Amino acid sequence: MWLQKTIRLRPRARGFHLVTEELSDALREVRQIDVGIASFFIQHTSASLSINENADPTVRHDLEEYLSRVVPDGASFFRHTLEGADDMPAHIKCGLIGTSVMVPIGSGRLLLGTWQGIYLGEHRDDGGARTVVATVHGQPQRAR
Repeated sequence: MWLQKTIRLRPRARGFHLVTEELSDALREVRQIDVGIASFFIQHTSASLSINENADPTVRHDLEEYLSRVVPDGASFFRHTLEGADDMPAHIKCGLIGTSVMVPIGSGRLLLGTWQGIYLGEHRDDGGARTVVATVHGQPQRAR
């Protein structure tokens, strides 16, 4: 079975946000799969997807704090500045973190670890709604 869906994530403030539930709710077909894989790809160059700690929100805060220090807004050496002081740093952060994650599927659910969740890294002040393409491939569960 192959399935592909475009999922529109609601707008969020700059920072890291757990979107596991939002993606899972939009991709209920996963429940029909016995074994497979789900790929999530964000169609933007100023936002990212990653998998990390899902229990303690200070992890998300610390990731944002670290990246903001390593890649500050408005650095004088940036040439790409027409879209605002936060745009080029957002592109760099996206490049560092990445635009996709893959998650195994088993017995009708995403097989994330106990303390893992899917993060949206929103790297702009006003990034708006973000679009994620989810592609699922797997063997359907057999009727019991």
